[in-house]
Amino acid sequence: MKTAKTIQEIRQLRTEMKGSVGFVPTMGFLHAGHISLVQAARSTCEHVIVSIFVNPTQFAPTEDLAAYPRDLEHDLALLKNAGVDLVWLPDNEIMYPEGFQTWVSVENLTKPLEGQYRPEHFRGVTTVVAKLFNMVQPQRAFFGQKDAQQAAVLQRMVLDLNFPIEMVICPIVREPDNLALSSRNTYLTPAERKAGTVLSRSLFAARDLFLKGERRSAALIACMREMIQNEPLAKIQYISCADPLSLQEVDTIEKQALLSMAVYFGKTRLIDNLLLKQVD
Repeated sequence: MKTAKTIQEIRQLRTEMKGSVGFVPTMGFLHAGHISLVQAARSTCEHVIVSIFVNPTQFAPTEDLAAYPRDLEHDLALLKNAGVDLVWLPDNEIMYPEGFQTWVSVENLTKPLEGQYRPEHFRGVTTVVAKLFNMVQPQRAFFGQKDAQQAAVLQRMVLDLNFPIEMVICPIVREPDNLALSSRNTYLTPAERKAGTVLSRSLFAARDLFLKGERRSAALIACMREMIQNEPLAKIQYISCADPLSLQEVDTIEKQALLSMAVYFGKTRLIDNLLLKQVD
């Protein structure tokens, strides 16, 4: 496994790769969810490139960028074991040099859900991913369904800007107790960690109602809200039942819908989601 730290290095090593390249952008502190993306890339592409960059422009001033967990040595060991060919390790000076002033914005999809509470977040995500795509030039890029709005936004960016890249969205990876894997889980106390499982339980309960024929979004959201509010350590920021493509709220589910939420446990903000699909 090779590493690159400069633009010259990444471009030179990329030109030496013959055949398809799968790309997994990350912010490091890797877990099984990230490795599942690597495995998906490994299974369909001849080469796999992973980037590790804690992107400062997607953090709000109220979010502690310095506290974001990092463990590069562990990350590199995991990636080597997973069969990654190249790890791209840019720094802030490379990604945002002095005088940087160009941004990529996806307008409508970034306004609801996460965008209500983190208004500058997606501009940072789309800009950094566009830059990474430009440097890596992959045929396929792999992202997780856990960040469902991010996946939708990036898919729209790729479509609108004509990136010759196939976007592959992979399933959420969960702990044995169904807590969605996240680097932020390390912030949780043991009690908060246990309480966090209410998110998946509420999603699964709403899914059960849907499978029994319930199509009113208000009923599904009420089911989820009641379960989460019964957990003393949980503080709901939002619960949504939206169209998976437009991310606009729906009153009645016709074919499919995205259930999602953001909930605080202490100071830690967790997100989770589930895609409902009507069986014909």
